[in-house]
Amino acid sequence: MTIRRAQERDMDGINRLLCQVLTVHHEGRPDLFKGDTKKYTDDELRVLIRDDARPVFVGTDAEENVVGYAFCVFQQHLDDNILTDIRTLYIDDLCVDEDRHGQHIGRRLYEYVLDFARSQGCYNVTLNVCNEGARRFYERCGLVPQKFGMEKRC
Repeated sequence: MTIRRAQERDMDGINRLLCQVLTVHHEGRPDLFKGDTKKYTDDELRVLIRDDARPVFVGTDAEENVVGYAFCVFQQHLDDNILTDIRTLYIDDLCVDEDRHGQHIGRRLYEYVLDFARSQGCYNVTLNVCNEGARRFYERCGLVPQKFGMEKRC
């Protein structure tokens, strides 16, 4: 597998995986996630792929098929009243093709993102987790809770 910055030619593969992620989220929380759409329009995805502040990485097989991706966002709160100026790389979304689970693609994508963050002078890598399987995966990668999101449905 090769991991690299996403290119426009990867959009069909990325869109296929975005649909897989949406299905997981919709099935887990249909009250929050629609099931009949995708996260980004093609125009939005094109802009993201070119945006150095929001790098998108893909893992591809020998035939250049997208088998996983990681959408990232640089975050920094300069001159904030209470937050320090650390630079963070936030993983907005990491997905591995459901047909490729168990091949350590997710681990390799995560480690690539971690190395990239280090090379960019980041203090940490953060992400949000919405399901137990993903939480266990990230714990095996060495991540620890930073904060907890909570809700009370009305």
